[in-house]
Amino acid sequence: MVIQSIPETDIQKAKAWQNSGCLADDVLLFDRMSEVPIPREPRRMNFILIALCTRGRVQYRMDTQEQLVTPGEMIIVTERHVIDNYMASPDLEGLCMILSAHFFSELIQNIGDISSLFLFSREHPVFTLSPKEQETYKDYFRVIKRKIKDTSNHFHKDLIRTLLLAMFYDLSNVIYQARQVKESRQTRAEGIFNRFIRLVESHCRAERRVGWYAQQLCITPKYLSECVKSISQRTPNEWIDNYVVLEVRVLLKNTSKSIKEIAEELNFPNQSFLGKYFKDHVGISPSQYRKL
Repeated sequence: MVIQSIPETDIQKAKAWQNSGCLADDVLLFDRMSEVPIPREPRRMNFILIALCTRGRVQYRMDTQEQLVTPGEMIIVTERHVIDNYMASPDLEGLCMILSAHFFSELIQNIGDISSLFLFSREHPVFTLSPKEQETYKDYFRVIKRKIKDTSNHFHKDLIRTLLLAMFYDLSNVIYQARQVKESRQTRAEGIFNRFIRLVESHCRAERRVGWYAQQLCITPKYLSECVKSISQRTPNEWIDNYVVLEVRVLLKNTSKSIKEIAEELNFPNQSFLGKYFKDHVGISPSQYRKL
């Protein structure tokens, strides 16, 4: 889903703002969460963000879902998600780590359990830490910060990699517990809804037919509609439209592609069809939205 034509958040820009330390272009630390450079316009993430809110609150939209983060809660945002409508309270405080997607993948590539647990966090990006778990994350942050600055150590990078991996094991245990609770309560309809959303995220650029998604899930379109509506109070078409509109918005704001090129890229019959579709859902034309 990483699309070369869409400019993504730039880890180099984030590096210019970091205030606690960095390891090349792979790890950035922020001990003032309010200074993390989150764009106000829709942007696709190209790095991993792990943050603990200790004071204040953060609101943002990830893809099409609103998120709220309050003290004691952790955010994990993995690459490829689109962040929009980011708002932080004036008293926001917290600790944040940013890791390049390549570096993160290298760390966990041979550890299947951690990989699968972080996949769970893609759908559940905000979760509560106990006071003990919060202190554990803070301890890791302080140690990693100190070791990043100690460049005299011959094993500097390997040491930091080891500390990060240990932190991931601890965080994955928290995610594991959350997943156990979630899965023990998950109904069949919830399972179908979650799989449907994953499919829409991956295929909405080319497929907008409810029947196609139902076929991938080996159920009828009617049953898919019943499940999605019962869980989310929205129809499958509404979810598909939300994701398609999000893709159009990202392309309009973050590329110089013409509306005709965007229509072709997103599998619309023509530019006029895209214009009408976008105006029906957003209230203004694509060209007007691009000028905002």
